[in-house]
Amino acid sequence: MPPDFSPVLILFTMAVWGGIHSLLASQSAKDLARHWFGDKAERGYRLWYNLFSVVSFLPVLALVVILPDRVLYSIPFPWLILTLSIQAAALLALLVGLRQTGLSTFLGLRQLLATRAESQSPMIVDGLYRWVRHPLYSAGLVFIWLLPVMTLNILALNIGLSAYLVIGALFEERRLVREYGEAYITYRQQTPMLVPHLPGKAKPVKVKEG
Repeated sequence: MPPDFSPVLILFTMAVWGGIHSLLASQSAKDLARHWFGDKAERGYRLWYNLFSVVSFLPVLALVVILPDRVLYSIPFPWLILTLSIQAAALLALLVGLRQTGLSTFLGLRQLLATRAESQSPMIVDGLYRWVRHPLYSAGLVFIWLLPVMTLNILALNIGLSAYLVIGALFEERRLVREYGEAYITYRQQTPMLVPHLPGKAKPVKVKEG
């Protein structure tokens, strides 16, 4: 297989992977799981979804490694130090965002153990969420696009991941509006989705309850 065909296969695989996961993340899929298996399925849905996402993504990563590839560029010194520093900052932001969100909530463990009445977590509008609505996605995008070596296969993977994260953010926005109503709509009007406010531009977020 020629190297130039590898990105096409990777993008196709990413499209299939992203389509399946977008479908599973939809409210219709969750409602169907609740109809079939009851409230326990609903509480465990996020944990199951996360596990399935990780396992099903492994074949995509395998394609990136085993398919013919060629290097597009590598970041030279001293720019390498700068990009690695930004990547480290993105990883730190990811950890801070996970701590704010709550690791157990992100993984789905809290929902699994909570009762139906306790399953809704409070809306977070401070910390990193004061600057951007989806800091975990923003940090992930910065990290993948500043890899020190870029190949055709990695480029295809990054394009697919970027599209998936943006589409995933849009799907999540719809869920958050259903969950928090006017409060999230107000927050959305005041805070950018993925590109943070410039330093000094972010203001305390004021939301309407109800």
